[in-house]
Amino acid sequence: MEELLGLREGSSGKPVTLQELWGPCPRIRRGIRRGLEWLKERLFRVGEDWYFLMALGVLMALISYAMNFAIGRVVRAHKWLYTEVGDGHLLRFLSWTVYPVALLSFSSGFSQSITPFSGGSGLPELKTMLSGVVLEDYLDIKNFGAKVVGLSCTLATGSTIFLGKVGPFVHLSVMIAAYLGRVRTKTMGESENKAKEIEMLAAAAAVGVATVFAAPFSGVLFSIEVMSSHFSVWNYWRGFFAATCGAFMFRLLAVFNSEQETITSIYKTRFRVDVPFDLPEIFFFVALGAICGVLSCAYLFCQRNFLRFIKTNRYTSKLLATSKPLYAALAALILASITYPPGVGRFMASRLSMAEHLRSLFDNNSWALMTRNSSPPWPAEPDPQNLWYEWYHPRFTIFGTLAFFLVMKFWMLILATTIPMPAGYFMPIFIIGAAIGRLLGEALSVAFPEGIVAGGEVNPIMPGGYALAGAAAFSGAVTHTISTALLAFELTGQIVHALPVLMAVLAANVISQNCQPSFYDGTIMAKKLPYLPWIRGRKIGSYPVTVEHFMNGTLTTLAKDMPLEEVIKAVTSTDVAQFPLVETKESQTLVGIVERTHLVQALQTEPASWAPGQQRFLQDILAGGCPTQPVTLQLSPETSLYQTHSLFELLTLQTLFVTSRGRAVGSVSWIELKKAISTLINPPAPK
Repeated sequence: MEELLGLREGSSGKPVTLQELWGPCPRIRRGIRRGLEWLKERLFRVGEDWYFLMALGVLMALISYAMNFAIGRVVRAHKWLYTEVGDGHLLRFLSWTVYPVALLSFSSGFSQSITPFSGGSGLPELKTMLSGVVLEDYLDIKNFGAKVVGLSCTLATGSTIFLGKVGPFVHLSVMIAAYLGRVRTKTMGESENKAKEIEMLAAAAAVGVATVFAAPFSGVLFSIEVMSSHFSVWNYWRGFFAATCGAFMFRLLAVFNSEQETITSIYKTRFRVDVPFDLPEIFFFVALGAICGVLSCAYLFCQRNFLRFIKTNRYTSKLLATSKPLYAALAALILASITYPPGVGRFMASRLSMAEHLRSLFDNNSWALMTRNSSPPWPAEPDPQNLWYEWYHPRFTIFGTLAFFLVMKFWMLILATTIPMPAGYFMPIFIIGAAIGRLLGEALSVAFPEGIVAGGEVNPIMPGGYALAGAAAFSGAVTHTISTALLAFELTGQIVHALPVLMAVLAANVISQNCQPSFYDGTIMAKKLPYLPWIRGRKIGSYPVTVEHFMNGTLTTLAKDMPLEEVIKAVTSTDVAQFPLVETKESQTLVGIVERTHLVQALQTEPASWAPGQQRFLQDILAGGCPTQPVTLQLSPETSLYQTHSLFELLTLQTLFVTSRGRAVGSVSWIELKKAISTLINPPAPK
């Protein structure tokens, strides 16, 4: 016990201790303490969510930069090994192929041994989770370690395998957000809130894209388009705040490491600003968008069907089931052998990394015109100042190498998507689109060597602008997004081609969205993940279709006056997760919901107060403490299919009960909705 001295002069009568009275500078200490309490009150008035989002952005930026740093060292080691083994083709071939084969087989084996959820992009599963479906252990922290190690090994293979990191990094960001959310819940003593968790996961998806490309605006918009069917404006601000923190820290680390002088875009271009394009070129940009849309449909169709073939084929399915690392090694051997530089890789610019591919394709000079009267020699090593030399071959010319690159990468990327390992597929699609645009731009520069005359002035055509539009259009068509146009501007730091690039992206999306599902939706279908099909605005027939036409009418209800023998019989004869609770058997008035697990637990616990042979009813179980849930939402038989679909998507619901004048008459789940939409889109043939 501290000795009380008495009352301080001028105090309100509260006794003080000797330590408080004779401590050094008591008034200053009290003032500092009050100031800190005031500051704490003001800071936390903003809300702890903002500190959580800032920590998420900074942490993901550190992880992204550390991964890039380590991967860069491994890639340089591979290049050094390839150049130092000598001139013998056998040793050079082995050094070129064994390296990625070993890394890829380890990536597949390690990640799959930890958890099977670490393979692939991760975006299809995240999209399924944000729609309300629970995927067990998908956001577990052990999945994070497997994804980081596996993704690092995948990216360390360089351009031989030609894969990116956008999708897996979004998955990593969401896992970190889920883990931080659990830590905050335990620390603050809060109860779990499913709606709040989904809000944080949606913001984390934007952070994943922003910390890969240092593009906060397009990161938020891309995550909205890919992950959500409905989006809250409140989450929009959260996503922007977290993405900005992550992108700023990611580029700031490059400045601290003396890689950049200041914060700039990653793939900076030098397009002409005064007259970047002539008005007649708008037609060619739109045509480029149409070409990208058609090619994206071909790619999506081939990729989805090849993935199904791999899963259903007797040999490949057995290999994937028993030895995933062996399948990854065989696929890597095929891909690496084709990209061997002295061989076929000479015609594909295989010595360039994926970043160098983009920098060279965005070059504003016309390679076809530069090589018209001269043939530059093929350097022993890629020249950083003249990366376009890698795209030229005297026999193939620029057009031949670009076309060969597109044909080969088309099927090689499809093969790479079947390998069970952590990998992203957005960056390769972006580069393929840039090559499509570059090919058209080079053709136009040859067709109009002096440019297209408009208004008496002649401005040469810049093929790099077409490469930029092609990258945004093809990637946007494959993913069914418009934000790739903004991503292209943030990556290059120039917005002079804003109108033609946006028109190309829109033209590509018009074709792609009307012909094929997006890459992520197609993967959801191929993996047989639960999903709700879209109801397009043109499907006016969705309005006359009502709930009574497709609801499940065989509903097992539990009445309060139901004997326990009948309750036990109903529980054992069905496997539903929840039962509708009605007032009486006769009225069938819906009054609540009983979870199956709670009911089974209550039935197994028999109160000691019950007399032997006494007739017992369900209401006795409920009165004994079995919890029930109120019915906050319910459907009417007259509710339209369109309204029901919108309600399920907006609130991420799984099941709703249907009532007519208060009586429970049926239920609607994803199964009934999917059947109704399928019947609407593909009506049965008349008999």
